[in-house]
Amino acid sequence: MLDKLRAVEQRYNEIGEKLVIPEIISDNEQYKKLMQEHKHLTPLVEKYREYSAAVSSANEAKELLEAGGLDKDFKELVEEELSSAKEIIETTTEELKILLLPRDPNDDKNVIIEIRGGAGGEEAALFAANLMRMYTMYAESRRWKVETMNLNATELGGVKEVSFMIEGDGAYSRFKYESGVHRVQRVPETETSGRIHTSTVTVAVLPEAEEVEFEINPADLQIDTYRAGGAGGQHVNKTESAIRITHIPTGVIVECQDERSQYKNKDKAMKVLRSRLYEAKLREQNEAIASDRKSQVGTGDRSERIRTYNYPQGRVTDHRIGLTLYKLEQILNGDLDEVVDSLITYYRTEMLKSEEQ
Repeated sequence: MLDKLRAVEQRYNEIGEKLVIPEIISDNEQYKKLMQEHKHLTPLVEKYREYSAAVSSANEAKELLEAGGLDKDFKELVEEELSSAKEIIETTTEELKILLLPRDPNDDKNVIIEIRGGAGGEEAALFAANLMRMYTMYAESRRWKVETMNLNATELGGVKEVSFMIEGDGAYSRFKYESGVHRVQRVPETETSGRIHTSTVTVAVLPEAEEVEFEINPADLQIDTYRAGGAGGQHVNKTESAIRITHIPTGVIVECQDERSQYKNKDKAMKVLRSRLYEAKLREQNEAIASDRKSQVGTGDRSERIRTYNYPQGRVTDHRIGLTLYKLEQILNGDLDEVVDSLITYYRTEMLKSEEQ
């Protein structure tokens, strides 16, 4: 591990030297690439330097104690320094193991989130709208841009299905654990007897795929135009601006009617289609890798029930990690950091166990 860390620090220093060379600064693509690598290595190098400083302190303290001849007060001070340094060495060693784990190459990407109402009819559609709001507020709290790709709303303000993109550095790394079935338990507004209903909503999280990463053969596409529909609006049903793209080899269908321009709708639909096909390819690769391991470390299947939002108790439970928080309102208002951080820690720990086996 230490050899690897020394090599990382050396590479980090090399990048730092390159970033001040005028020829590299003037080459936007190379400069951006080096800056990104520098940014990724920074937490690891900082932690390694913290570890190295603690090792130096521990060694100095040991030498002083072994030499002897210290008065009582100074000896106690040196022993405290040694004990403190040992604690730092222990904690930083574990943190370094996690930081050395292979990074998900998609972590820095923008993300496309697709939400669909499941069991529960209109109540599921209303909760789908709640989830869209939750993710949007979380993205805005991090100053990330949110763009709706396609929205199929209901008359009561619910959402049958919606696709939206979140653009921001590291967006996928924060949202990737949201894929799966989200369950809500609450009394619907339409329920007169006060009975609690259980409804479900499906969330799919896709890393945005660039054209250079995932090419689509135009001959594999069937593109249809139709008149937009929805819950009102002057433009609805007046022009054939809505786009439906079918990827013939896989049968994947993407629709987009959010924009008035047919060209813009086609562009958005292609982004979603490319990301869906890319994510399916990644899932195939991950399943092949996981079949060779004793335990699968992943982000969960779309059909897996991952979380329950219980309104009467103000409770949110993530079933994958056994996390229960009594802060439903704050979470639905976009305060997701505690949930996301807990999931990241859990999956990194699982990955570490898997690597050590």
